[in-house]
Amino acid sequence: MTLDAKLEILADAAKYDVSCASSGATARDSRDGKGLGSTNGRGICHSYTPDGRCVSLLKILLTNFCQYDCAYCINRRTSNVRRARFTVDEVVRLTIGFYRRNYIEGLFLSSGIVRSADHTMEQLVEVARRLRQEHGFRGYIHLKTIPEASPELLAAAGRYADRLSINIELPTEDGLTRLAPEKRSRTIRGAMGRLRLGIDESEAEPKAPRFSPAGQSTQLIVGADGADDGAILGTVAGLYAGYRLKRVYYSAFSPIPEASQALPAKAPPLQREHRLYQADWLMRFYGFAAEEILAGAPDGMLDLAVDPKLAWALRHRDRFPLDVNRAERGLLLRVPGLGTRTVDRIVEARRFHALRLADLARLTGGLKRALPFIVTADHRPTRLLDRADLRVRLAPPPTQLSLFA
Repeated sequence: MTLDAKLEILADAAKYDVSCASSGATARDSRDGKGLGSTNGRGICHSYTPDGRCVSLLKILLTNFCQYDCAYCINRRTSNVRRARFTVDEVVRLTIGFYRRNYIEGLFLSSGIVRSADHTMEQLVEVARRLRQEHGFRGYIHLKTIPEASPELLAAAGRYADRLSINIELPTEDGLTRLAPEKRSRTIRGAMGRLRLGIDESEAEPKAPRFSPAGQSTQLIVGADGADDGAILGTVAGLYAGYRLKRVYYSAFSPIPEASQALPAKAPPLQREHRLYQADWLMRFYGFAAEEILAGAPDGMLDLAVDPKLAWALRHRDRFPLDVNRAERGLLLRVPGLGTRTVDRIVEARRFHALRLADLARLTGGLKRALPFIVTADHRPTRLLDRADLRVRLAPPPTQLSLFA
């Protein structure tokens, strides 16, 4: 099989791995004449697919052969797909060749399991080692690690990669048992714990060898096992607290050919994946606990029509309106339409004078959504919060779908 044919198969097979962002990488470059490639604090170049997924410009599998038979995976052992396998040399040559053509600034590398977890992990680590040591590559490297691999191989991966990730796969233990019986939640979490210890030790000792300086991330599939959004957010909150993850990525389940009867026949709405990302943002940057995002929701699911913060505010109207000139920062972060930067600007500006609507209009583009929930020096939302149609007034207008959606 030609290298081009392998690339076509293994780049397409990697599209289901969405955890490819590069934020947090250590700034490096080769302007001193040493090495090859660069990275910076903002991360590497990405392309964006029509549905909003972020895809690295070189994002491939080492192979799509796999010993596992996970029901939801297109590359499972019993799947009838074309198979291919790169050698270590081929991945290294592709990475260097694409970089020199200015196509990429980094590599995202994952793999199916061949022979054994250790054998596959050895191949992934060897790619990263050769890029770093033999070619002086200073660009971004993200390795998808295999939880069943030995701790020594995971430690080696951390020395060469900027970021490591281990997929949690599904949000519940029951879902993993039913749909991926060869995988164990305990094994996955144990490997994540070892990565956290390695990162913590490296950060605690300035002279310690680098270990995954951009941290670790994970990915879970949404809509394959019947778990509701409350269960998903509860699992994610535990992952952030227990393993200090940089990111959790959500991948809406996609029906696959010759699928198992245990899988749903239809994909969940892509908007559900989007709402989970928004809820994740609320937990990470807005001070929301997982359980309160869905507090009062009747079915444990995020509202697909409005964003999670607006949905929460509409269910808790008794907590509003808030005076932007007096309320604490943490409370202002719960006002729909006000982001973290806007709130910081409000807190700074109100030190000098009482804020009016005109001042807020200069600070945020979300003033329309915020109006029913705030008080300013010249505005008080008389009876606005009591309106039965407030949700309809604040929800985004419906839009016509693209022919290519």
